[in-house]
Order: sequence, then structure tokens, then C-alpha cells
Amino acid sequence: MPALSLGIDFGTTNTVLALAGADGPAELLRLDAPSGWATAFRSALGFQAPHDRPGERTVAAGPWAIEAYAEDPHEVRFIQSFKTFAASASFNETQILGRRYKFEDLLSAFLLRLREHADGRLPESPRIIVGRPVVFAGASASAELALARYEAAFRRLGFTEIRYAYEPVGAAFFFARELTQDATVLVGDFGGGTSDFSIMRFERPKAGEGTGSISAHPLGRSGVGVAGDAFDYRIIDNLVSPALGKGSAYESFGKTLPVPNRYYAAFARWDQLALMRASREMREIRALERDAVEPEKIGRLIEVLDENLGYQLYRAVSDLKIALSSHTSAEFRFQAGSIDIGRQVARAEFEAWIAPELSLIEAAVDAALADAGLPAAGIDRVFLTGGSSLTPAVREIFRRRFPPERIETGAELESIASGLALIGRERDQDRWTSSLP
Repeated sequence: MPALSLGIDFGTTNTVLALAGADGPAELLRLDAPSGWATAFRSALGFQAPHDRPGERTVAAGPWAIEAYAEDPHEVRFIQSFKTFAASASFNETQILGRRYKFEDLLSAFLLRLREHADGRLPESPRIIVGRPVVFAGASASAELALARYEAAFRRLGFTEIRYAYEPVGAAFFFARELTQDATVLVGDFGGGTSDFSIMRFERPKAGEGTGSISAHPLGRSGVGVAGDAFDYRIIDNLVSPALGKGSAYESFGKTLPVPNRYYAAFARWDQLALMRASREMREIRALERDAVEPEKIGRLIEVLDENLGYQLYRAVSDLKIALSSHTSAEFRFQAGSIDIGRQVARAEFEAWIAPELSLIEAAVDAALADAGLPAAGIDRVFLTGGSSLTPAVREIFRRRFPPERIETGAELESIASGLALIGRERDQDRWTSSLP
């Protein structure tokens, strides 16, 4: 086995790296950041070039991309949540500053900057274990396509031993460190684009069998392509889009027609919002402003897209979700440029908005139990990780099925990467991971 294994949790929102040696716990890799050091590196890219010299583009990633965008939002092409189109055959490429980028180009550019900010702390030839969701995000998502794109990007950086493991299995390996007795564990991993579930049986060495490591046995899994970003969309759809013209009308050849809802679909995916500025639909929106019954609303939509205000909107939505996790009511406020949208939101109102996604998540939990052939009573411990696991309505799904003393949450940023690194030192890699031919 290699001296070191590197776990890579490339997430929709954040990317985290962890290293594991032959024994002992995994260690999170600290990365250079504008404010010092960080273990979570935002999964974002920023492209910038002088107007008169587009070939002199610079590419920033993570918190550095955010910093560049904050300093000059008009000049930086800021892209976040680009993992959500990894499995989409309909996404072939996008143009950024006159250059065409496929998904693997974006990912390799991100990984290159990630390695640079590791400042030489990455080993030369580790075994890398890359996390993958049980079900990739997006309609008609192709896991084979996504993994082929991952493979191309990682090999460009010189990695040769690349294996893939389900993200909730990584979280389960992390959680198993704390077990003091045999247990059947359900892990729920709630990311930005997917919600994934894995059920595993962990057994400690029996008396007289020495002091070997704990053994693990996979029992069942499931997943669904909705999570935190889908919650974001519901907030925007109910609070922001109406102020940007959704539900309004325009005049055409003497008829009053509704503004097409498809213009607001980009808000369902943060990656699409950044790519919309150069699209055919953007040209249609500009023309629509002249004929709109309420042109000021369409003007706000154009401002959001032209002024690249997606990140400010993301922060406003994120702040509301965080506040509603601990309060029954909170204020939503989106202020940017000439736009000022705000009102008080009750937690019950937010939960009604995300009811369709909650139903899908609930069905996926039951599907994992069915795949394992277990009733809820057969689960000894439940471990929930990821940002959306903090949403009270998500936790309630588990409280309805399991006694509260069996449910634990935490380690939202470290569990998957650390667990993936620990998987990398398992002797039987084919049991836990897969590689591409």
C-alpha cells in the first residue's frame, strides 16, 4: 500500500482534503487563504483579464476567487457550484473570456489552483480516493460521464492511482472511530447538490482475536439529486424572482403575455446563473424590458445578471437558512446595486416551500433502509453531516424514525475527506472503491 492516501471531498460548495498514513487518524490538509489558513476551500472559480488583452487571463479559485470577485465584481467571471453539471450530457462547454471550457477544463483549473494553495504539502504520488455522490445532481444525470470527466481532470495533474468511493461511506468510516461496540450505522450526507445515504455494519474484534482494526460491511445505500441548492432555489423563487419580473407580463402584437418562467430557472442552479450572461436568453431578456408591463422588474433581473450579483444573492440566501436553523423567524435581505429586497420569513413558511424536496429526501432514507433489508429499529446509530443536516425539517425526518439518542450530527466539513483517506489504507480496495478502466 502507498505510504499516504489522500481523500478528496470535491463538494458542490466546499472542497476538503485529508491525508492518512498507515495508522492513526486522518489529518485535514490546511490550505493557504486570504485570511490565513483554512481546511475548507470554496468550490468556486474566478476568471479575469484586461479588456484590451483577453489572452492574459488569470484564474483564481476558492476564497481567492471570492476575494477577486468582491474587489471587482464587474470584471471577474465568478462561477460556483459547477460540480452540479458534472453528470450533464447537455453541458458540453462554455465560453469564458473568449476561451472554450469543458467541465474537465474547469475542474482541472480548480484542482491546479487548489494544489498551488497547498504550498507543497501534497505528497508526490499518493493513492487518491475521490468522493462521489450516490446519485449525481441534475435531470438524466450520467454517473459514468461525471466520473470520466473527473478522471480526465485528476490525471492532468499527474495523479495515477485514482479511486472513487461514495461520499456517505467516507463519512461512515470517519464516524466509526468513535464506536465502542458493534453497531449498524445510517449515515446521511447533505451537500449542496445531493443528499446521500449509506448503511454499514461496523464490528470490533472479538475477545481472543487480537487488536485488529474494526471491520466494516456495506448493507445498503440510496441518494437523491436535491439538497441545499434546491432549498436556495425555493427561497429565491418565493422572495426574489417575483421582484425580478416572474409572474409579470409583457405586450406583443397587441396581446398581453406572461413573462416566460424559464428565465428564472437559472436561479435553481448557481452554476447556470454565471453562465447565463452570454446566452441567447440574455438577449431575449434585454429585448423584453422594452415591452414589459413592469419594466423596472425586468431591469432588476438584467442588473443581477449584468452586474454579476449571484454571489451576493447566495450570501443573502445562506444567511436566511442559517438563521432559520436556530430561530422560528428571520429577516431576508438582499441588497446589491439598486436592488433592495427584504421581508420577514417564518420557518414554517420556508418548510412549506421546500416540502417537495423534503419528500424526496424522506423517500431516499426509506429506500436505503429497504436496500439494506432493515426496519428503522435495526439501525443502532445515525450520523448526519453536511450543511443542510442543520435544517430542522431535515432533522425531523430522522426524529420520526429513530430515537433522538441514536442521532448525531457534526463534522460538516471534515467527515467525508477524512473518511475517504481512511478508506485509502484499506487492503481490499475493490470492496470500498472503484477505478475507471
